[in-house]
Amino acid sequence: MLMATEPAPDASSPLFTHSGLGLAQFSALLAAIYEGPMESVPWGRALEMLRKQLDATYVSFILRSPASDRSGLAVHASEQGTSLEAEASYNSYYYAIDPFINLPTDRAVTVDEATGSGNWCHSEIYRQFLQPLDIRYLLGADIRTDDGVECRLRICRPHASQDFNEKDKAACGVILPHLKRAVRLHSRLDVVESERSLYAGAIDRMLVGMLILDESGAVLKKNFEADEILAENDGIRLNGGSFEIAYAQESRKFQFLLRRARMGHHGGAPAIAEAMSITRPSGRGKLGVLIRTIPLSEWSEDNRHRPACAVFIRDPERKSRASHEVVRKLFDLTPAETALALVLADGLTLDEAAVELGISKNTARAHLRAIFSKTGVTRQATLVRTLLSSVVALG
Repeated sequence: MLMATEPAPDASSPLFTHSGLGLAQFSALLAAIYEGPMESVPWGRALEMLRKQLDATYVSFILRSPASDRSGLAVHASEQGTSLEAEASYNSYYYAIDPFINLPTDRAVTVDEATGSGNWCHSEIYRQFLQPLDIRYLLGADIRTDDGVECRLRICRPHASQDFNEKDKAACGVILPHLKRAVRLHSRLDVVESERSLYAGAIDRMLVGMLILDESGAVLKKNFEADEILAENDGIRLNGGSFEIAYAQESRKFQFLLRRARMGHHGGAPAIAEAMSITRPSGRGKLGVLIRTIPLSEWSEDNRHRPACAVFIRDPERKSRASHEVVRKLFDLTPAETALALVLADGLTLDEAAVELGISKNTARAHLRAIFSKTGVTRQATLVRTLLSSVVALG
């Protein structure tokens, strides 16, 4: 279902005609606005272009006001460059006394229009904060999206300059609908990135190495666990961006499965998932490998460098990173019982665990009985399975 949006001014609209923007300027500004969410300083280039176009000393885009339950966040463009600040340019105190807020949605107004010239020049925020910075004239616009995002665009000029006129307001107004759409894209991307970080963190906690490959076999991304497993060069490694497997027969099988998975997203076939084990020359337990196709969505472009498959690697001998606190809370264990449960989950026998923890065998047995009672199991193997299949690996 297509999402309804308000029509945006184009090069034929009266607002654009009054803005004084040339077609090339307008096109470049729109490109910077829609590319803004992907910049390290979001919309920094667009704000700098707008600053120069309106002959302003500062342009600020407040993405999150200090009035929220989180610290302010603002992007600034000035003659000194662009910056992204974890605090807005004025703190909560000045924000609370600022009369230039709650402006009409999606329309640019000057501070004198909104508050009255006499009122503005006598306001506390102007006298304490802006006048010392040589800021007299402000042009502002508030952006409110349907999903609850509120942003503020503020453009400043010094005392020696002139107030913003209708042409300046038109130049600002013609980009506001586009900036609003870009803000919505930024919000969506932020949610997607948060989810991706959460899932990637869960994979790391489960001690699974993960690599994302494109159709040519080039590694696009890999996680910390994959780096550690590959750095050991024990059965599998990366050499110049290509996988090398220690033994020839396993190498041929791995490369065959990898090629098939990389091409599996073509033609609408079901996603391919293949598993194999890789022998390690060190004699340690075999690595488990799963290769899975990343299928193209209905709308995906057939891009050779898009993610094509994922390679998951699990080392059965890697020690758990499960949080002591999560294990303790989940099963209501004491700190000593938690420590014993975790080393048992790493595959140690009870005697080995006692040595590892520096406790006597009798103490270890007493802790184990208490753990059995609290977890509802009666065998050590069942306990380990209970721990590994629980949510502790995600903590």
